[in-house]
Amino acid sequence: MIHSPVKSTISIDDVEKLDVRVGTIVTVEDVPGSRKLVKLTVEFGNHKRTVVAGIKKERQNPWEMEGLQALFVVNLQPRELGGVISEGMLFDIGYSDGIVPVLAVPEKAVPDGARAG
Repeated sequence: MIHSPVKSTISIDDVEKLDVRVGTIVTVEDVPGSRKLVKLTVEFGNHKRTVVAGIKKERQNPWEMEGLQALFVVNLQPRELGGVISEGMLFDIGYSDGIVPVLAVPEKAVPDGARAG
């Protein structure tokens, strides 16, 4: 059983700042020279983005995520990871608690780009 402490209280205004959307993972590629990073191409309905995720060590086959929908934060400032510009962040469940992460996914298919919250 996990007993992680709850983070400090935030306001609803803080939550409203996050833009979390559903996207379909179109491709998963290795990031050259990295043992943990993969480059995801994600479809958000009206556009695609590159999202770099440090999931290679946690997944025996990260390519099995191709075609799956997942949740992404899409309004983070782009940043370079492993020489690739990442335009968002993949939401996963479990990493911070020391368990093998799983994707945060919608319970059924929804249009790419649909907002969470």
